[in-house]
Amino acid sequence: MPAPSSMEAPPLEALVALIAPLIKHDGYTATSLPSVALMSLHRPVARTPLMYEPSLHIVAQGYKVGYLGSREIHYGPGQYLVQTLPLPFECETHASLSSPLLGVSVRLDPALLGELVAAMGERDTLEKPSPEPMASVSMNDGMQGAVVRLLRALQDSGESAAMGPLRVRDVVFEALRGEQGAALRALVHHQGHYSQIVRVLSSLHARYAEDVSVEALARQASMSPSAFHQHFKQVTHVSPLQYLKRLRLIKAQQLLVQETRNVGQVAETVGYRSVSQFSRDYKRYFGTPPLKHRKAEQALQVS
Repeated sequence: MPAPSSMEAPPLEALVALIAPLIKHDGYTATSLPSVALMSLHRPVARTPLMYEPSLHIVAQGYKVGYLGSREIHYGPGQYLVQTLPLPFECETHASLSSPLLGVSVRLDPALLGELVAAMGERDTLEKPSPEPMASVSMNDGMQGAVVRLLRALQDSGESAAMGPLRVRDVVFEALRGEQGAALRALVHHQGHYSQIVRVLSSLHARYAEDVSVEALARQASMSPSAFHQHFKQVTHVSPLQYLKRLRLIKAQQLLVQETRNVGQVAETVGYRSVSQFSRDYKRYFGTPPLKHRKAEQALQVS
């Protein structure tokens, strides 16, 4: 009979206590580890479009609801979101001054994933043919312990430099052992329609401002246009052209808020030939015109 663990998994309050001193502002706070950022928000945010890169989003306090097609994905204290593909979706955040959203984001590195999957060997061969690219998972003791060790390393620059990469590896390892491990392994195995769609998505993100056709994307995936459309929508919950439009608009939003380019320059940068069409699409997607959206977001950053 194995000996009991000498240390109980710390409660969620321990995660909050480790995150709070490191937060510098609302949004994402960068850390000394390139793949790790801290999340904070002291106000509720209504349902709004956004996109996460492939990552793990671990929530210590606060609550989020993601909307992907007809799915609702709830993730709150003690849960983490596994995002294997960069999918445009909508999200609402429940947070306040007295109980802010606090969490950790760990970007998924393909090289690290591949190394860990190879080292762990084959697991559960009866995996689903089409893994969910976005799902919430409850933290078990192993994951919570790994996150605590990562956060403790971030408290000290020397420990972060020496042990930080190993702590990230620890967290990703626990995710691979968790309920969404199959979806993470599917990114490495390069088999089936799921992997073909993943490759197309990577190409779209690298060249989203260029003209593209469904036929060309289908050829890249080695599928007929009809089969490609079907499998693409099965994975992303939108058509290929809808995905591209949303990707361009989310990239435009980031440029508008973070830079000083005017609306016309932003529209051209993300692949629009018509500024008026860009403004119409932007308002339809985000609910407000580009300039008004920029001013509102900048006001929130200042306040």
